[in-house]
Amino acid sequence: MRFASLGSGSRGNALVVDAGDTKLLLDCGFSTRAVLERLERLALCPEQLSGILVTHEHSDHINGVFGLARRYALPVYLTHGTFAAAPQGKASLPDIRIIDSHAAFPVGGIEVQPFPVPHDAREPVQYVFFDGRHHLGVLTDTGSLTPHIASVLRACDALVLECNHDREMLAKSSYPLPLKRRISGRLGHLDNETAASLLLELDLGRLQHVIAAHLSEQNNRPGLAVHALASALGCAERWIGVAGQESGFSWRELL
Repeated sequence: MRFASLGSGSRGNALVVDAGDTKLLLDCGFSTRAVLERLERLALCPEQLSGILVTHEHSDHINGVFGLARRYALPVYLTHGTFAAAPQGKASLPDIRIIDSHAAFPVGGIEVQPFPVPHDAREPVQYVFFDGRHHLGVLTDTGSLTPHIASVLRACDALVLECNHDREMLAKSSYPLPLKRRISGRLGHLDNETAASLLLELDLGRLQHVIAAHLSEQNNRPGLAVHALASALGCAERWIGVAGQESGFSWRELL
């Protein structure tokens, strides 16, 4: 199994998980044109995709989902709450698959395990992907950690982990106070230190890749996120990857 990001941040998110004949797109916050260009950078075309998974209805995750699904007749997997709260255009989708936020399901050669997270959306989930050998965990857009999150992600071989903001940078930013409270609140986004604390609860002997994702362009810096995660892991900072807004990150293999 391998995975790559098409871009990660407040202006759009999309991740590809590839297990041979099964290729899944996790979220699509970009226009159809933009996502096609970004897929091409990874030597992929949309006809190769087996489906689109959605975490929640916020525009930076769902903005391009419906257009891409209609154009290429792709099934879309999402919770009932996300479907109900999603913007217009969902009614004309060719193939909607409503999922249970606690129940694993197969898509081709990948077992997909959704899990609920605390976020200010209708029924948000994140996902773990299993190809029969390796587990890839994705955790972005959660305001706090729960015992269930730690349990689901404990045995992952790779982790894409939200490091949205640095607490001090957010506190000093020009953002309105209500927005600061939303971002830093229980249903907002993970800061660097809270994200790093999750790593202390995982089976670190299994981890081949850790990627910092969903970084705020105004309230974080890649170096701060990398330092926090590397300190928790006790590893060199160069071992930590970063998912950028424009370039995401290129293919990472699980061996």
